[in-house]
Formats: sequence, C-alpha cells, structure tokens
Amino acid sequence: MATEATNGAAAGETNGAAKEKTVTFTSLKPQLFVESSKASDAVAFYKAAFGAEEVNRVSHPKRKADQELPLLLSAEIKLGSSSILISDLTDDSTALVKTVGTGLVFCLETEDIEAAVDKAVKAGAVADGEITEGEGACCGGRVGKVKDPYGVVWLICNPAKKCVDVEA
Repeated sequence: MATEATNGAAAGETNGAAKEKTVTFTSLKPQLFVESSKASDAVAFYKAAFGAEEVNRVSHPKRKADQELPLLLSAEIKLGSSSILISDLTDDSTALVKTVGTGLVFCLETEDIEAAVDKAVKAGAVADGEITEGEGACCGGRVGKVKDPYGVVWLICNPAKKCVDVEA
C-alpha cells in the first residue's frame, strides 16, 4: 500500500497557494551494515535462521587485492512481506553510519515462537533469556529474543494484536 506525503497539508488542500505535487512512497527498506566481507555470510544466516529469500544482489565490480571475496554493496532479502538490504561496511564506505549492528532491533511475527527461536539458535544466533509474555512484548503478546552473529537483536513474537489507546 502506498502512502502519500503532502508536506503537512491534506491531499488536495492548497490554502490559496500553488498546489504541491504529491509524493508517493511504495516501500521502506532498512539497510543493515555488517563487518566487511561478512554480508554474504549474514545473508546465508538470515536464510537459514529465518527463512529469508534473497531477491537481489549487487557486488562491487572490483575487489581489493587483500580481499578474498568481492565487496557486497547490497543484497535484498525478503522476510514475510518486508525487505531488508544487507551490505558490507568498509572504512571507505559511503554508509551514513560507521558502526555495525547497533541501535537496531527487528521484530519478526510468527505463530510458533519456540520453533523460530530454536531454528535461529541452530543457525548460529544466541538466545537472550526465556520467552516472555506481557505488555512490553510486541503489543502484549509472547516474545523470544535472539542476537545474531552480527550483533543484531531479533524479537520473535506472536502476530501483533491491534493496540488500542486506553483513556487515563
């Protein structure tokens, strides 16, 4: 579903000014940077641990003499209906961030949390605590937490229920 942005005005509203062009976004793709030369390994991990599907890969056409593998500029993977870009982080990278896997948490929804956590651990993730239940767990459901080999935290929870505002 596309979302339209109109710089704060409702669609079609002009307030006497020239009508601004509507901008339509068709998707949002977070980009995850992992330590240089490990992006291909990360893609393989996400396939094994979470059943991700690789839909696109762009490698750097040249590689430095000291590198065994070509640099992975980006690999697009799909998890459910969402896409994530995975890239190698290098010293000369144009990435806006220069750190690996910090300040980022992904939440995956599934009906079988135990099996999903077990599969991720068998693929190389580390379980972080027990599966919990409560308000802080993906809108009140059950949640398991794993950290992948690249430092990214993954919350694995039941499909989110519709959150409702509670009057104070």
